Amino acid sequence: MRLLRLRAAVLSFVIVSTPALAADIQRYGGGAYAPYAAYNWSGAYFGLNLGYQWGSVTGLPADPSGFSGGAQLGYNWQVAPQIVIGAEIDLQGSGADDRFGAYNFSNPWFGTLRGRGGIAMNNVLLYLTGGLVFGGTKLELGGLSESNTEIGWTAGAGVEVGFASNWTAKAEFLYVDLADSGYVLTGVSHGLESGLLRFGVNYRF
Repeated sequence: MRLLRLRAAVLSFVIVSTPALAADIQRYGGGAYAPYAAYNWSGAYFGLNLGYQWGSVTGLPADPSGFSGGAQLGYNWQVAPQIVIGAEIDLQGSGADDRFGAYNFSNPWFGTLRGRGGIAMNNVLLYLTGGLVFGGTKLELGGLSESNTEIGWTAGAGVEVGFASNWTAKAEFLYVDLADSGYVLTGVSHGLESGLLRFGVNYRF
C-alpha cells in the first residue's frame, strides 16, 4: 500500500507539472510560442542516468532501497509534428537492499527493454513507456548466498527536454515488477516490486 501511494504521488507530480514546464520553455518574448515541429526528435541516442529505487519483496518482510545508475541506448521516430515513438534499452547497477533478521535481500542489477510514445511540444517531450524488465536478485544468510535472474514487466512516464541540438535531459518514473523465483534458503519463491525515479542526459547522433 505504501509503495502504491508513493507511485501515485510521483506520477501525479509528473502529469501535473510537465505541461507548465513545456509552456514556459516554449514561450518567446512577446508571448508567442515556438512551432511544434521546430525541434527534431528523430534519430539514435546514448546517455547516462542516476536515480533512486525503492520497493518490497513478495513473501518476505523486506523493503529494499538504494541508489541506481546506468546507461541507455535508444532510437526515436518523429512520425508527425507532435508524435514521437521509439525504443530504448538500458542496463542499471543498483544498491537496493534490505536486511530482515539474519537474511539480506538485494537487487544488484537490472535492465529494461521498452517502447516509448509521447507528445512533442518543440523541445519538450512528454511520454509513456513500458516493456520488459530483467534483473538479478540475491538472498544472503550468514556466509551463504543464492542468486536468481528474473524477468518481468515495467511501465512509467517521463519528460525529456532538449537543451541543445544534440543534447537532452530527462526525468522518468518506472514501476518495475520482477517475477517470483524459488529460493532454497527460504524454501519459497520471492520477487521484487519497486519504483524507480531517475534523471539522465542523452546525446543524440
